[in-house]
Amino acid sequence: FSFLQERLRCLLVLLLWLHGTDSFYVPGVAPINFHRNDPVEIKAVKLTSSRTQLPYEYYSLPFCQPTKITYKAENLGEVLRGDRIVNTPFQVSMNVEKKCEVLCNFPNKPVTLTVEQSKLIAERIREDYYVHLIADNLPVATRLEFYSNREEEEKKKEKDVQFEHGYRLGFMDGNKFYLHNHLSFILYYHREDVEENQEPTYRVVRFEVIPQSIKLEDLKADEKGMCTLPEATGSAPQEIDPSKENQMLFTYSVHWEESDIKWASRWDTYLTMSDVQIHWFSIINSVVVVFFLSGILSMIIIRTLRKDIANYNKEDDIEDTMEESGWKLVHGDVFRPPQYPMILSSLLGSGIQLFCMILIVIFVAMLGMLSPSSRGALMTTACFLFMFMGVFGGFFAGRLYRTLKGHRWKKGAFCTATLYPGVVFGICFVLNCFIWGKHSSGAVPFPTMVALLCMWFGISLPLVYLGYYFGFRKQPYDNPVRTNQIPRQIPEQRWYMNKFVGILMAGILPFGAMFIELFFIFSAIWENQFYYLFGFLFLVFIILVVSCSQISIVMVYFQLCAEDYRWWWRTFLVSGGSAFYVLIYAIFYFVNKLDIVEFIPSLLYFGYTALMVLSFWLLTGTIGFYAAYMFVRKIYAAVKID
Repeated sequence: FSFLQERLRCLLVLLLWLHGTDSFYVPGVAPINFHRNDPVEIKAVKLTSSRTQLPYEYYSLPFCQPTKITYKAENLGEVLRGDRIVNTPFQVSMNVEKKCEVLCNFPNKPVTLTVEQSKLIAERIREDYYVHLIADNLPVATRLEFYSNREEEEKKKEKDVQFEHGYRLGFMDGNKFYLHNHLSFILYYHREDVEENQEPTYRVVRFEVIPQSIKLEDLKADEKGMCTLPEATGSAPQEIDPSKENQMLFTYSVHWEESDIKWASRWDTYLTMSDVQIHWFSIINSVVVVFFLSGILSMIIIRTLRKDIANYNKEDDIEDTMEESGWKLVHGDVFRPPQYPMILSSLLGSGIQLFCMILIVIFVAMLGMLSPSSRGALMTTACFLFMFMGVFGGFFAGRLYRTLKGHRWKKGAFCTATLYPGVVFGICFVLNCFIWGKHSSGAVPFPTMVALLCMWFGISLPLVYLGYYFGFRKQPYDNPVRTNQIPRQIPEQRWYMNKFVGILMAGILPFGAMFIELFFIFSAIWENQFYYLFGFLFLVFIILVVSCSQISIVMVYFQLCAEDYRWWWRTFLVSGGSAFYVLIYAIFYFVNKLDIVEFIPSLLYFGYTALMVLSFWLLTGTIGFYAAYMFVRKIYAAVKID
């Protein structure tokens, strides 16, 4: 077991290095220095709810509007996420306090909401919507304080603080709806070191809000647009009655506090929202289990194989060998091309495309270049990388198609470029029609859809053709044994050699290695959390590749020992077995963790889950296929064949 110890030692070094990379990131934007009284612009991003999964833009509700509404130019990732960043009428100046100020209908005229507007606000409150604002590119957060399960004496001293993204639009009490119409902004600044005679400069390092619901009568506004907040005990909340018109005031206050947090680590507050210890424990646990299992599997396979090869190569025991059963007997059929070689090579080409894209994205994100501060960067990078990786997908698909005795390379290239992306585009288009129907900002606008199509047919398709052309022209993979003219009869197989049993058995190990990480990724996608632990994800990806390869080799070895040489498609299907468990987990997550009840949010969830499962199946199937193919070529090259 010395090699296992060596592996674990290397792993520990890698984990320590990854822990270091977690805290380091290249910021998405350069810091902005403010002087006292400089305006700090507050922008709105969107409204989100984990109950409906439909984002809406800020002004879809009757909030106070500035004189001129300007939308920020957005990148592809922001558009696909449903962000619509827009200016707001909040007047905030650096290090200038505001006790209470009326936001619109200056100085003190109440805002009147029509019955339709009141109904809409009440519906959004019932659907548990959150409002997302940003100041100096920092998202607003609501502070949640609670006592942890500590001893009684410690309880008095220390509260646990967590932050929630955005703030709640309002709340319900019984069947009544209450709107948060007063926002108390708390902004933290860090004073920068400057020369003696220079004016001090400040940087925004945290943006918090305390939302309050205060009845119109309790907000005493004067002629200057100033207002007085009532005492906390004596005020009544602002009710929204959906059956009639409602009157209210939108107000806000600003409070500045100095902070020791440096600008470079200002995102840490937002990113330490979940318990990282669970993460560490689960990852190390997965790693140890997977490496231990893979060590045992490797030892069994290598020992058995050596014995097999030694037996097959003993020339004096030829008679015994002929009577034996085993993988050597199918040497004349093992490289017989499968059915539908074009579709197989196309799917594997898409798998290679996905593999390269995911590997580069995770690696770049792990180095901190795709931090949450550069909004939409991750999605934009993934889209463009998938397009450009078409050249590798095409090359591998073309070479494999040539090896499988294929001749129609142009049709094969077209199939590779359109099969998987076509399915993805089709599902997304159907889901998008439903989102359009709901007037959500999550709907991809028509020009963006046309741009994506142009990228697909203008970048990805030509690159796949280019790669396919060179792959098809290259020498096919060198198979070590000749294929017989007449196919060998396959003996009747045992029940456990069934394809579906194989899928269930092969999927457990890779899924077990990554399911904790899957929980965090699902939370990031469906519950509007930030996902930033790319160091962990990179490690999990490596474990996934190792475990998929080894399971695939074991399964193909057992199959060939049972004298069944139809391994091409089967290996691809069985290696992707963990995708089946991902689907089961997604259903479990939907039932237990999410509070989705309506039809369209459920459709969105399962539509996007289907895409994830399909992509994951292609990825793991491709990894397993190439591992098995290399293994089969190696073992047949090692035996003497008369």
